[in-house]
Amino acid sequence: MKRLVALFAVLGLLVSCSSVSGVTNLNAEQFVAKSQEMNVVVVDVRTSGEFSEGHLANAINIDVEAGVFDQEIATLDKSATYAVYCRSGRRSGIATEKMAKAGFTSVFNLKQGGFTELAQLGVATA
Repeated sequence: MKRLVALFAVLGLLVSCSSVSGVTNLNAEQFVAKSQEMNVVVVDVRTSGEFSEGHLANAINIDVEAGVFDQEIATLDKSATYAVYCRSGRRSGIATEKMAKAGFTSVFNLKQGGFTELAQLGVATA
């Protein structure tokens, strides 16, 4: 019985690390590590104005609220790995959900803290 309880506890922990949509949610430190892996495409889903004020190195900017987000992600490789962020986590949540529904198979979301926390960690460019 104790083993069964332990197994369910481990499974619960694993499930809490990602959402049901197949998107893996990461904290800032995990996100920075993921974004620095080879072949990971970093996507900033803030406005172009926000992007120009500072972003992660090598990030591409696709504004999730610009009205052409779905068309822009349709041009991306759905089998690639994507690390997606915004200012606070709200827009990246919307973007990663749309990406998962569009068939992207490896999507990581900076869930909390967003770009604000990344800037505090000193990994943002000006």
